[in-house]
Amino acid sequence: MKEYSIFDIIGPVMIGPSSSHTAGAARIGYMARKIAGEEIREAIFYLHGSFAKTYQGHGTDRALLAGVMGMLPHDERIRNAFEIAEQRQIVYGFEQQNLGEVHPNTVNIVMKTVSGVEWQVIGSSIGGGKVRITQINGMDVAFEGEYTTLITYHEDYPGVVANITAVLAKYEVNIAFMKLFREAKASKAVLIVETDETIQDMAVKEMTANEYILNAMVLEPI
Repeated sequence: MKEYSIFDIIGPVMIGPSSSHTAGAARIGYMARKIAGEEIREAIFYLHGSFAKTYQGHGTDRALLAGVMGMLPHDERIRNAFEIAEQRQIVYGFEQQNLGEVHPNTVNIVMKTVSGVEWQVIGSSIGGGKVRITQINGMDVAFEGEYTTLITYHEDYPGVVANITAVLAKYEVNIAFMKLFREAKASKAVLIVETDETIQDMAVKEMTANEYILNAMVLEPI
C-alpha cells in the first residue's frame, strides 16, 4: 500500500488556483530553466491536451513563464509573470500542439538562453503539484525531481558512467535510482542519477573534466 504524506492530502504550498495546472506548471518551467543552466531569453510553450484547453483560465501560462524565469510554485510574483517577463525583455509565446500519447497536462518548452544555446524540455503535471520530465533535447528520459538529481549529457563511450559513479562515491553520495538513455550505440546519451545526498559543485566539476561528458547539472528537489 502506498504511503501518503500530509502534502499529498492537503496539496502543495503554491500560488493557485490549481495544483496540476498552476503549481505543476511552475515546477515544470523551473526544472526546464535548471536544465538549461542559465537565464532564458526566449521561450515558446507548446501546450497539449488539458493544458491547451484551459491554460489561460487556470494560470498555466503565467506559471510556466514564471518557472522558466526561476520562480518556484509558491512565489507570489507568478501573478505578475507577464509584466516581469516584459521588464526582463524575454520573448515568449504559447501555442497548442498535439504531442501524441502523453499525459493530458503536458508541455513542450523550446528555449534559448542568454548565450544563444537552444534547449527543448517536455514535462507533464501528473497531479498534486508533482511533475515528470519525459524528454530533453529530443531524447526520451523519465524523472520527477523528488530527489537530488544529477543529469549528464555525454558521449556513449566505455567508462563514462563508471567515472560518474566513482566521483559520487568519492564524495559519499549514495545513489537511489539511476537510468541511462541514449540515442543509439556510440552516440549521445543522458544519464539520470537520483541521490540521497546533495551533490557538491566540486563533484560536478570533476565529472565534467572527463572529455566525453559534454554537460552536467544538478537539480535539487522542489
